Amino acid sequence: MTRLGHPLAFRHSMGWCYNKQDPLFINNEWHDAVNKKTFPTINPATGEVICQVAEGDKADVDKAVKAAKGAFRLGSPWRRMDASDRGMLLHRLADCIERDAAYLAVSGNNGKPYAVAYTVDVPMVLKCLRYYAGWADKWEGKTIPIDGDYFCYTRHEPIGVCGQIIPWNFPLLMQAWKLGPALATGNTVVMKVAEQTPLTALYVASLIKEVGFPPGVVNIVPGMGPSAGAAIASHMDVDKVAFTGSTEVGQLIQQTSGASNLKKVTLELGGKSPNIILSDANMDEAVDQANMAIFFNQGQCCCAGSRTYVQESIYNEFVERSVERAKKRVVGDPFNLKTEHGPQVDDEQYQKILSYINSGKHEGAKLLCGGSAAADRGYFIQPTIFGDVQDNMKIAREEIFGPVMQILKFKSVEEVIERANDTKYGLAAAVFTTDINKAQYISNSLRAGTVWINCYNVFGVQAPFGGYKASGTGRELGEYGLENYTEVKTVTIKIPQKNS
Repeated sequence: MTRLGHPLAFRHSMGWCYNKQDPLFINNEWHDAVNKKTFPTINPATGEVICQVAEGDKADVDKAVKAAKGAFRLGSPWRRMDASDRGMLLHRLADCIERDAAYLAVSGNNGKPYAVAYTVDVPMVLKCLRYYAGWADKWEGKTIPIDGDYFCYTRHEPIGVCGQIIPWNFPLLMQAWKLGPALATGNTVVMKVAEQTPLTALYVASLIKEVGFPPGVVNIVPGMGPSAGAAIASHMDVDKVAFTGSTEVGQLIQQTSGASNLKKVTLELGGKSPNIILSDANMDEAVDQANMAIFFNQGQCCCAGSRTYVQESIYNEFVERSVERAKKRVVGDPFNLKTEHGPQVDDEQYQKILSYINSGKHEGAKLLCGGSAAADRGYFIQPTIFGDVQDNMKIAREEIFGPVMQILKFKSVEEVIERANDTKYGLAAAVFTTDINKAQYISNSLRAGTVWINCYNVFGVQAPFGGYKASGTGRELGEYGLENYTEVKTVTIKIPQKNS
């Protein structure tokens, strides 16, 4: 994609589902929900209903799992397909997404600015699918020199039916993160998409059918967590669950999965990531990156740099320049190409974030900018910065998932390491310094799955991502991401010692 597709040509493209019910995708066919129920999907910039979507629940999950199990049976077209051909299907899917990029960048309906979706999200989706397409025929076992007259080797085999539950903050990208490794390794999928953002996933379902994936390999069931999500986690014919979302829901999924058939579980959960700015940091770089670390995607990132620790000698300058930058952030219509900051995803998130802002004021943090609604309609919140934040404040302890920066002052390196690690989360962290020794020491000391040095939100599909502690289990992306979708089988063969 060499240039930005103009959104005006696609502004009403979400009208593809106006005045009708958008269905479920099961066994390469479109279905109404068994109970005929629907739910509205909302344009967060206006609060208006875009369309109605079929609301899947346990009965629909049962249908989808049956289709996925049938597609995984021995002798099925998918199980007999050459690994290189599985990779080719993923390449074709990426080609179709690239062809329809302008459309998909519009239809996420989570408030993300169109320019960001088109230039950031879609290219990352393409890289992810093409990366795992390349792995399809290269995920090899080993030969092992065990003692005795034996030939021993391992096979990497698909787990089976994979339940995948994705969030609303990056609906297209999270779909690719889940589908890529699962399909490359030969599994089948039942995916529950977030009720706030079902449209991109359902459109990709049409592309999955177009490129020729066999029926039942991928099934998409929009619905609510307590019904459709819980049905996946408890289903006895689902062999593995992958979930991205809150820590609280992740705990429920792990409990339910264990209580059913002990299915394998990978979880990418919440965060309260520390962003540490040392006194010798490049100030321009640190201010710009810290701003992006918390305000990108309206703060709706699990790895957002929401605890910004600044060394005391540069604290005042950093605060002043950060506030100045935040006030310049362009908030408004997601279809305006100059917009940096759109609305929050829905009214629930909008109200939750405003309640956290009120909590910060009540507990004595200093409101430096923002702090209220940014428009008369829709779910827009001003980029907000609090100074003089203390570690025990609610805004410094809990994941806000919104555009609220907390700036905390520290004195020494040892102090900030201890404070940064004093959280139940461990998803990401960052360090800004020109001293490579300090950077290495701090990064090695932080209990987080990803540490960025002099940068933030840098994702390469080749590099694994996941959390320590309550931020989850397992890793996505890279070669590590394949391990979550395969079983390792050991085969040992007796070697005859003479020709009989």
